[in-house]
Amino acid sequence: MTVKRKQGAENRVDTNHFEHALVLETARVTEGAALAASRWMGMGDKNAVDGAGTEAMRELLNSLDIRGTVVIGEGEMDEAPMLYIGEKVGQGQYEVDIAVDPVEGTSVTAKGLPNGLAVIALSERGGLMHAPDCYMDKLVVPPPAAGKVNLDWPVEANLNVLAQSLERDVDDLMITILDRERHADLIRRVRAAGARVKLIGDGDVVASLQVGVRGTGVHALMGSGGAPEGVLSAAAMKCLGAEIQGRFIAEDDAMRERFKAMGVDENRVYKTNDLAPGKQMVFSATGITYGELLSGVRRFGGGARTHTLVMGYATRVVRFIDTVHLEDDGARVTIRV
Repeated sequence: MTVKRKQGAENRVDTNHFEHALVLETARVTEGAALAASRWMGMGDKNAVDGAGTEAMRELLNSLDIRGTVVIGEGEMDEAPMLYIGEKVGQGQYEVDIAVDPVEGTSVTAKGLPNGLAVIALSERGGLMHAPDCYMDKLVVPPPAAGKVNLDWPVEANLNVLAQSLERDVDDLMITILDRERHADLIRRVRAAGARVKLIGDGDVVASLQVGVRGTGVHALMGSGGAPEGVLSAAAMKCLGAEIQGRFIAEDDAMRERFKAMGVDENRVYKTNDLAPGKQMVFSATGITYGELLSGVRRFGGGARTHTLVMGYATRVVRFIDTVHLEDDGARVTIRV
């Protein structure tokens, strides 16, 4: 925390620098959302999963030392009872914009499938793009390929550049793509170029994280997914030194009018710093169900264990946090790896 001394005034906290104060507190927010949502894991009710995670995240956000505005949330005010776009949370001193996905992968969590996450990003005001709720064509690459690829290029050209950046052949690459009918041609072209394809049912934020963290066996994300998730991914990629490029997709004239009102250009390729321009950035994700990058919530008698990735951009920290939560009075646990 940085303190300024002003003439004739008491020492005041510099609210432009909040990362040191909020990195671990932000991890606590996603941990709480993951713990709440995990109570419904495998129960087959995705609305209950989402409701539990959202309620817990909202309560914890209101406990932070922030004056926050939700810019990426659960929907518009008349569509979402909690964490809607424009909602104000907290009563503290740090003025922040917030992007949330209390449960990324409500369906997979309800079914007990891998890679359900609780996700949040915080920035200074104006540091996260207020993206329309639409599809976005995306390209996510790891740090060695950042600044070298182009969403406007043919798929084959980007695969060649990616392979060269990673000092391997194209047939050594694994590309994650959402398993959707709209991606049939993209999947065919990636495979024809020699790369392998990892198809996923949901969750392109966790897929982006897997691209940004070395050792996951995934080398890029391609295809279209949700634009709000693109902003969350951009916050994470910025902290990791990786890159996302995205183009907003207008499916009808009503969405084009919304683009105009929001200042969005459907022909422009938006890059990491366009989607997440903030100079201060905190990103946190906690696993709800088991995944390749983050373990899910593991429950035991009287408590649970969580696994979280939390990062700060300006502070240049990336932490993996393994936490044991003793929830019941008198709960005891033997700690093990």
